[in-house]
Amino acid sequence: MKRWRTYGFTRRYSVAMEFALLILVIAVGWPNAGDAESASPVSANLSRERLERVGDFIRNEIATGKIPGAILLIQQHDRPVYFENFGVRDVDGKRPMTADTIFRLYSMSKAVTSVAAMMLVEDGKLALDDPVSKYIPAFANVKVGVERSDESGKPALAIEPARRPITIEDLLRQTSGLTYGFYGDSAVRKLYANSDMFEGDFDNAVFADRIAKLPLAEQPGTLWDYGHSADVLGRVIEVISGQSLFEFEKQRLLDPLGMTETAFFVADATQRSRIAEPMPDDHFAGPVAGIRDPTLPRRWESGGAGMVGTIGDYARFLQMLLNGGTLDGRRYLRPETIASMASDHNGPETKIARDQFYFPGDTSGFGLGFAVRTAVPANTSWPIGEYRWDGAAGTFFFVDPRDDMFVIFMVQAPSQSGRIQLALKTLIYEALRN
Repeated sequence: MKRWRTYGFTRRYSVAMEFALLILVIAVGWPNAGDAESASPVSANLSRERLERVGDFIRNEIATGKIPGAILLIQQHDRPVYFENFGVRDVDGKRPMTADTIFRLYSMSKAVTSVAAMMLVEDGKLALDDPVSKYIPAFANVKVGVERSDESGKPALAIEPARRPITIEDLLRQTSGLTYGFYGDSAVRKLYANSDMFEGDFDNAVFADRIAKLPLAEQPGTLWDYGHSADVLGRVIEVISGQSLFEFEKQRLLDPLGMTETAFFVADATQRSRIAEPMPDDHFAGPVAGIRDPTLPRRWESGGAGMVGTIGDYARFLQMLLNGGTLDGRRYLRPETIASMASDHNGPETKIARDQFYFPGDTSGFGLGFAVRTAVPANTSWPIGEYRWDGAAGTFFFVDPRDDMFVIFMVQAPSQSGRIQLALKTLIYEALRN
């Protein structure tokens, strides 16, 4: 009998294996938000044979030494149609990859922070057109760095006033002028990289005041520029709620969703063996966006890049979004709010420019917290309306409302992420369309 893989096991159709699987479900639960007993191994419009090619691709990545291991979840119609653990958490310890493995989420944190902010918008405590300075006074007089030639013709950094305030919408759609200092070589990015922004054990309040003193990379609302916007948004949430970012997110979002493994560092020393690690030669040269060792306690709760979590936690978060803001009978956001978040807020009518670092790509805009597909790429069947984002260590997700589906890939492989993401998405849609 032909074998096939799903839920991390090699199964045969037999009463014994079905019973064993049921026992496992009772013991550890499913990684999704649906009913475990009704979970289906394959969707009617997903080819089982072609799904095997997805798994074969990941296994080859491990066999050729590109990644230590990974987890892939494809969930459709509120059920996991493909879920498998591959390889190991780390090559040194040889601990097997399991569903409770903890990953550095990096920029997948932005989606969580954005949802938390939109909850305050629905509460009437925050508006998209509010100036950031309403909540963080240090942003009242921000300046903009402009590169000009000095008298000798050499490039020099000049400072000019901002033509308008940074708004909450700017923070959500990455048009605030707040950039990152770990990529690119512009004068402002170099200034960020050599600043004291990450010195000491600081919190979100200190971070916001520090970055407000640095010049913006461009005028607010003029260019999509990937940077610390979500970190400042996290501080806005704190000011409005009177809680730390993590306390607010735990109370309003994480705990109600059952995302009990999601945090800003791994506080429990006994759980640190569950952290996935990249290949020994695939580490970042330095901290990315100021984020260092996920086991070190820190006061800074980076809403843009600081979270760690499991695939099961993030699956519940995405299922809530795909459901239009509800999960298990509880509403977190209204459907129209999620529709707005998943709409392009940087379209041609806004005259917001794109430079060589426009990471969403030519066929995508950017909504309130993630990229949004606005055109079908050549030679693909990727759907318009899909929204997605990823993390610097290789994790990624995409939500496909047209096919009532989302996908999460968890891996720690910084140098391999873009290539793997493209290949997996191509294989998944080949399985879906054939």
